[in-house]
Amino acid sequence: MQAGGLRAAVGCAIIYNMKKYAKISTITVLLLAVTLLSACGLLRKAEPTDPHAGMIEVYNGAENAWVRPWRGVALSTLTREDFAMGDGSVVTYTGTQYRVQQGVDVSYFQGEIDWNAVAAAGVEFAFIRAGYRGYVDGGIFPDERLEANALGARAAGLEIGLYFFSQAVSPEEAEEEAQWLLDVADDYDVTLPLCFDWEAQVDTGEDTPRTDGMLGREMTACAAAFCKTIRDGGYTPCVYANRWQGYYDYDLSQLADADLWISAPGTWDDFYYAHTIWQYSYEGHVEGISAAVDRNLRFLPITE
Repeated sequence: MQAGGLRAAVGCAIIYNMKKYAKISTITVLLLAVTLLSACGLLRKAEPTDPHAGMIEVYNGAENAWVRPWRGVALSTLTREDFAMGDGSVVTYTGTQYRVQQGVDVSYFQGEIDWNAVAAAGVEFAFIRAGYRGYVDGGIFPDERLEANALGARAAGLEIGLYFFSQAVSPEEAEEEAQWLLDVADDYDVTLPLCFDWEAQVDTGEDTPRTDGMLGREMTACAAAFCKTIRDGGYTPCVYANRWQGYYDYDLSQLADADLWISAPGTWDDFYYAHTIWQYSYEGHVEGISAAVDRNLRFLPITE
């Protein structure tokens, strides 16, 4: 090998070894860094993400489920231990936070009612259907037994409130319903709230409900418009809702100024948010009412 070739070979060997040692040094430095970070507790395995972070577990009427809570809405303080079953599937309150009244809600479906017998059975209040909007044609109609029920219940000494079975599809229609209810309430001695009762109707394939496909935000807007009109008319507004509506549909943070009437049948009041009325049965039996009737408890805070 000539001198020039030898020098080139030696140079290549030196460069190769320098790169080799540089690579080894880099790996060594990285290994040392990882070891030091691990020793100091700075390099940890990523923790698994909680899929339910910021959520609450509730019974939604069909199953236990995780839902996002409404912000700024007062929570219920009721527990299972606050309730007991009485005779005839009557739920009684045994807690100490509230004075509680037994009540019913009725419409023409209950037929003729002996209100004196109802009062004698321990019922102290009644919510009476004043009217409803047709779920197809959208007309407003009075309940056939409004006058008989309102006058009969008051004469028997019960407190009464009125509710309107809504099928409003806009805030304007909800305001119309509220004004109609205000006009009716002035004819009776109403001491309890005037309530918005919006319920979804099943599409049978023959008559498509006018409310079919309404979203929760649209329902909330209707309820809010109804409640504002009632409040402006000098009465206490109330929104009736089942568990599903309360957890998924109505934004309760926008209805905080209204009383909440929760339909949650069961042996104890498990609804997560604070409310003033609990409908605990759809199949109640009360002396003086021949048909099955909804049973309710009304919670009145005890103030010292």
